[in-house]
Amino acid sequence: MISRIFEGFAETILEVTFALIPLLIFFLVFQFIFLKLTRKKLFRIFIGIALSFIGLTLFLQGVHVGFFPAGELMGEKLGELNYNWVVIPVGFLLGFVATFAEPAVRILNTQVEKVSSGYISERMMLYTLSIGVACSIALSMFRILSGFPLWYVIIPGYLLVMILMFFSTNTFIAIAFDSGGVATGPMTVTFILAIAVGIASVIEGRDPLMDGFGMIALVALAPILSVLILGLIFERKRAESN
Repeated sequence: MISRIFEGFAETILEVTFALIPLLIFFLVFQFIFLKLTRKKLFRIFIGIALSFIGLTLFLQGVHVGFFPAGELMGEKLGELNYNWVVIPVGFLLGFVATFAEPAVRILNTQVEKVSSGYISERMMLYTLSIGVACSIALSMFRILSGFPLWYVIIPGYLLVMILMFFSTNTFIAIAFDSGGVATGPMTVTFILAIAVGIASVIEGRDPLMDGFGMIALVALAPILSVLILGLIFERKRAESN
């Protein structure tokens, strides 16, 4: 049992090592040329790097042996139900929870609140992104059930983004596009994508390659739209207060 859990663990260690080495080299170059941090600060940084290495390794191994198989099995069981429309509300719930727990989203929201001096609160950003991603995943599940092409949503969605940009401030435009990137983090990609592929694999007339994928594109689009709309609300309230 233990051997199966750690199957391929050596390859995972190598992947994380090769990912972190360039960052470590980059930091060391800056340390010797510009930063010149004290030994105490260096010790804390290296401890943090070591913890990141351990955490990333265990997380990726957990993805291989846990998230992917569990997600695909859940998707297959949901897709086989006679009332498989239930995948739409389930997708909404999973999208909300996954975004709520996404570390990258938390970091972005903290930085937004810090830089804006509390004008854009962390909690407001968190709920805005979570609801946006939840809606996009629910739409993705509906697309799998109905089978309509992805570009039916992507093209109008980005056209709407370009229209909203003309009415938004530069601050919210910048935050919106960064939000689209951080929302497509490991929680969404590893677990919910596996569920989508599992659903598409058992529904008659659906191709897992054609219908199971494309969800991440919608997930990247949804936070952009939701943050731009949030910016319009902020601007309207500011105009009313003046």
